[in-house]
Amino acid sequence: MTQTPEKPLTVGFDLDLTLLDTRPGIKAAYLAFSAETGVPIDADLVVSRLGPPLEQEMAHWFPADRVTEMTARYRALYPSYAIEPTVPMPGARDAIDAVREAGGRTIVVTAKNGPHAELHLKHLGIEPDAVVGGLWAEGKAEALRAHGAQVYVGDHVGDVRGAATAGAVSVAVATGPCAPDELREAGADVVLTDLTDFRAWWDAYRG
Repeated sequence: MTQTPEKPLTVGFDLDLTLLDTRPGIKAAYLAFSAETGVPIDADLVVSRLGPPLEQEMAHWFPADRVTEMTARYRALYPSYAIEPTVPMPGARDAIDAVREAGGRTIVVTAKNGPHAELHLKHLGIEPDAVVGGLWAEGKAEALRAHGAQVYVGDHVGDVRGAATAGAVSVAVATGPCAPDELREAGADVVLTDLTDFRAWWDAYRG
């Protein structure tokens, strides 16, 4: 009797401050955006709290009736300023490779809009099996479930909640705005210093 092969393990990754250090590029984009609009924006503060949807950040600097308009304008500027300065986080490429070498699939699930996420990954030559943008916190569970992700890796408590909602193992990396204790208190199953520790965890997880 032929046995049906098990589905390959699928690991989801967040983008900003999990796989990629987008802070230099996002800062450059906000400085250009501030200069164009004439609205003072503390770009250093902005990049210290990356994770939530762009609209939430825009609401700190613009009245509610202008958030949609200003979000669209920022996104129009984004490719010219944010792609080139962005670099992979330590261990990011190796984490993707570790999953692939085990016959697994990798997906990126991020609050960033999908086209910009894909631009970043293409520029750096990082090729996940799928990219899903525009999802935040518990909303990320939609894509994680759709792709059968057993693990989700992220740097924010919102990522921990997304993993929990999807019934996935939450692997948190302390490379974003949330401290290790904050990630643990949010329910992370494991907290890594950064993705350079992922391969060892992954090998142990697979047994």
